[in-house]
Amino acid sequence: MEMRHLRYFVALADCLSFTRAAERVHVTQSTLSHQIRQLEDELGQPLFERIGKKVVTTEAGELLRGFAARALREVDQGVALLKPAAGSLTGEVRIGATHTFNIGLIPECVALSLARHPTVRITVEELAAEVIAARLVAGELDLGISYRPADPTGLWFEPLYNEEMVLVVSTAHPLAERKRIRMVELHRQALVLLSRTFSTRTMLEECFRAAGCEPTVVAQMSTVAPMLGLVARTMIGSIVAINAVPGGMPGLKVIPLESPTPIRTPGILWRLGETRPAVVQSFAVILRKTALGNSLRREGPG
Repeated sequence: MEMRHLRYFVALADCLSFTRAAERVHVTQSTLSHQIRQLEDELGQPLFERIGKKVVTTEAGELLRGFAARALREVDQGVALLKPAAGSLTGEVRIGATHTFNIGLIPECVALSLARHPTVRITVEELAAEVIAARLVAGELDLGISYRPADPTGLWFEPLYNEEMVLVVSTAHPLAERKRIRMVELHRQALVLLSRTFSTRTMLEECFRAAGCEPTVVAQMSTVAPMLGLVARTMIGSIVAINAVPGGMPGLKVIPLESPTPIRTPGILWRLGETRPAVVQSFAVILRKTALGNSLRREGPG
């Protein structure tokens, strides 16, 4: 089966006339008829039947029509993005992102997208993961950047990369000179963590239990920036995603964790069963490439 077979089939299914369908796809009626017969032979069943002078789709033809039309739309949108005229892409992209990704990844992707498509309009909202999921399902966002939701109903999660969580302390902290820290060594260490409403906190507590340690959680907050501000001013540590620590923030030391190493998997959240506009697909391509590039740079050679 070739792409032209689907184009001829969809044209005839739409027009229900060999004359009009042939004009639409710019071939002769005999060519159109021959191509339709080839498709029917390959599928092993008729897709059209003649009733008097009229052409109608069979049950099989009507079933195939929706899938074929959708496949052609997807291919045409993809091809359009590759053409030089793609610079004229326009429209709106509505994005929901958790705080971690709004620090560096999202600004970088928005800048790249606007440089490539200056007429595109992008709206980014910093939201909690559960709010992103709910608004995607409601059709109020085009895509989300978050971690895998606890309730994925109505959503599809596309993983981007694996992200280590690290211990962050002030440069004056007793652990600041360490190259790595085992989780068990955090027993009774004073920490500030995200509150228990976050899935990250649940995952960290599972790691603590696996290591057999109970840190002293002296403070809980809902965003990372004030947590890091507290760490920089005190002897209190924190555990955050490595991407959440700004490179230029003075007074902080990042230390890898092991036994076990807490790992999160960021990804794109999509609403199931939705046809994505070209402008949204274009942003997703930039997001995937940027996320992968950043991840490879962090891992380094080898």
